[in-house]
Amino acid sequence: METEEEKQEGQTRKETLKVSGMHCATCALTIEKALKTMDGVKGAAVNLGTEQASVEYDPAKVSATEIEQAVAGAGYAVVTGRATLKVGGMMCATCVKTIETALQALPGVVSATVNLGAERAYVVYNPDTVGIPEMKAAIEDAGYQYLGMEGEETGEIEKKAREADLRDKKRRIIVGAVASAVLMGLMFAMPPVPVAMPYLLLVIATPPFVYLSGPIFLGAWRALKNRTLNMDVMYSMGIGVAFAASVLGTFGIVLTTDFLFYETAVMLATFLTLGRYLEARAKGRTGEAIAALVRLRPKTATVLADGKEEERPIEEVRPGDVILIRPGGQVPVDGTVRKGESYVDESMISGEPLPVGKEPGGKVVGGTINQDGVLEVEATRVGRDTVLAQIIRLVEEAQGTRPPVQRIADTAVTYFIPAVLAVAAAAFLTWYFVLDATLLFALTTLISVLVIACPCALGLATPTAITVGVGRGAELGILIKSGEALESAENLTTVAFDKTGTLTKGKPEVTDVVGLAAEKNEVLALAAGVERNSQHPVATAIVGSAGERGLAIPESTDFDTVRGKGVVAVVEGRQVALGNRALLAERMITPSGEAADAAERLEEEGKTVSFLAADGRVLGVLAVADTLKPTAMQAVAALKKMGLSVVMVTGDNERTAHAIAGMIGIDRVLAEVLPDEKAAEVRALQDRGDRVAFVGDGINDAPALAQADLGIAIGGGTDVAIESGDVVLVKDDLTDVPAAIQLSQKTIGRVKMNLFWAFAYNAALIPVAAGVLYPAFGITFRPELAGLAMAASSVTVVTLSLLLKGYMPEAKRGKTEERGMEIDPVCKMKVDPTTARHTSDYKGKKYYFCAPGCKKAFEAEPEKYLKG
Repeated sequence: METEEEKQEGQTRKETLKVSGMHCATCALTIEKALKTMDGVKGAAVNLGTEQASVEYDPAKVSATEIEQAVAGAGYAVVTGRATLKVGGMMCATCVKTIETALQALPGVVSATVNLGAERAYVVYNPDTVGIPEMKAAIEDAGYQYLGMEGEETGEIEKKAREADLRDKKRRIIVGAVASAVLMGLMFAMPPVPVAMPYLLLVIATPPFVYLSGPIFLGAWRALKNRTLNMDVMYSMGIGVAFAASVLGTFGIVLTTDFLFYETAVMLATFLTLGRYLEARAKGRTGEAIAALVRLRPKTATVLADGKEEERPIEEVRPGDVILIRPGGQVPVDGTVRKGESYVDESMISGEPLPVGKEPGGKVVGGTINQDGVLEVEATRVGRDTVLAQIIRLVEEAQGTRPPVQRIADTAVTYFIPAVLAVAAAAFLTWYFVLDATLLFALTTLISVLVIACPCALGLATPTAITVGVGRGAELGILIKSGEALESAENLTTVAFDKTGTLTKGKPEVTDVVGLAAEKNEVLALAAGVERNSQHPVATAIVGSAGERGLAIPESTDFDTVRGKGVVAVVEGRQVALGNRALLAERMITPSGEAADAAERLEEEGKTVSFLAADGRVLGVLAVADTLKPTAMQAVAALKKMGLSVVMVTGDNERTAHAIAGMIGIDRVLAEVLPDEKAAEVRALQDRGDRVAFVGDGINDAPALAQADLGIAIGGGTDVAIESGDVVLVKDDLTDVPAAIQLSQKTIGRVKMNLFWAFAYNAALIPVAAGVLYPAFGITFRPELAGLAMAASSVTVVTLSLLLKGYMPEAKRGKTEERGMEIDPVCKMKVDPTTARHTSDYKGKKYYFCAPGCKKAFEAEPEKYLKG
């Protein structure tokens, strides 16, 4: 958006753009041609050596954003910077418009979006043309406070500025309340003083009125100076008319003493300030979630160097450094545990209330809290690369976006103030000149209309709800990347899941061991002996399963792979074969009826079956499968309860795919889909009229995530998938899929509710203030009550948004209780059986442990702990 001066025909602006992707002179010519053909571009020259494009254009005909889009359309990219600026002093939607206009008028600013609720300006700009100092000057020249950039240590400055502003407003409110009470008292009981009432009221009202209304008049002057209309302009007119009429009446200039509005003028200014105080206090709470995340960023780390401990600023920590973390200490970086065992509270990152056990090889995340043990952690990600930094960045960017529904409010605000001024003028003229009302009544309607109108509620309706909703998502481990994603979630009809790594764990596990001519443990031990020299995923699963059960894995020799059939080896002097029916047939071994029945049953369940044979007979059957994630069934059930259709997309064969889908309640399966065909399947669903969310985790899923109306990326997946997703789930918990959709729908629902009340308030009360009910019912608004109603409207909208802070999606309610926690018999801590890594079977019962130390202690003396 340009200023009025820029819109004058013939004005020229020059900019230099940094362009990436050029390789030769043809590239430069292509970009020049794309720019020169644009209406409004007077000249363009591209320098291949410096990778810069110099553009001369008329801002009245073409914008910086359109120029950037033209470069992108030619197949190249404009290198831009992004800045999140903290802004103080905003009151309403017109403040937003004023700051956006001021920033967008700067040469080099591609776009500027201001969030009133978060008090942030999100700017995309050309760093070769404009910098932060120019943006700061533009904000301050527009009459607002520049409080610093996001990422700078300005939290204390921001807090102090907000507290100082609230204290100032509070003082003004107290002065106004006392003055109003005195003025109202004088209206009923005139004390015996040698001064006429009008003059006494003038002397008493003037100091508090000037003190109260000073910021309002100053804001109006700045707005008019910048050629914009804001709420301060309307309020200044309302309270200014009331006070000016009173002064004229006092001295008998044009008006009489009937026009004494002193108490009205002071009470109006008081209520307006009260409304702004309540609004500012409530608005300050909308950004608490992101502020809490920012506070999690540690300042220092204890680094182990040459056997010594060094306290270093977090900026000096590098990947590969070994960090010492004591009990109660904050994990300063993302890393891998090298030494020690402990529990870590990750609730502030993942939303999961239970602490997570850590041991050597385990991953830790910066910002979490170490609880009861000493850990040595090797740093893998530091600074801006940590999970916490990425979460903060995603949340900030999301809070700076606008869902499409916001366009309604934006359009309304553009015309709101001129319309209200027109209504106020029409009400005055109609009552005084057409309906022959008294001048006093006509002035009262004029003042009431000016102060009761409130675009603040319209301006706050969307940003406060988005800010709180996105922040609540971050607290729950659900990262929503844009306002568009929120609105997309509201209209979904279908949720499509990738299978491997999304619905399943992504790695095979031994699910069944059937003993025939040998005991189960012997079958598993022999199979592990055969496979111990293989790197195949199935081999790894079998060897790992034997190790978890504490079985002694025998040595093997003469290992050989029979391609497509299985493996053979000599184990303890016996020729042992492990593979499919073809391998048995090759060795003239026929499975017994019992073995064949077991194999068929397991294959119908979608599992990979291997026969273990030795001495010319089948000793047992093993089944290996990529097991389902523990929350898959619960997530699918929740989605169906929401009325959504659930689809599984997989490259597996039909039989296996339907077997797995049947286990978790998915009715529709798209099987044998190649990785590069997933996006086409999503598109086919969309062509049928479905609104599709796709849930995936891998590189192969990125095109489908981008194609879907809503892409949901599992946080444990690859960076490509996370970049492609509209929603990122921090935890590998599938119940977060329905929870994310429910939270999004709730947030957009709150936006619409806020907009409804904002529109309804103005639509209902402005006509009442104008006096439309007076002829029939004798109902009108006193100006001071109109001011109070205005204050209530903004506070109501912000309060409705703040209610989202406590919202818990239905899919997550009581989840911990539903899945049933087990108790570690040694340390008595709660353990989730669906994710427990350490278990032991004793006397026919399975026991769950929080760490290997507890398991070892139990297995040494089980009766000791069971008695306790």
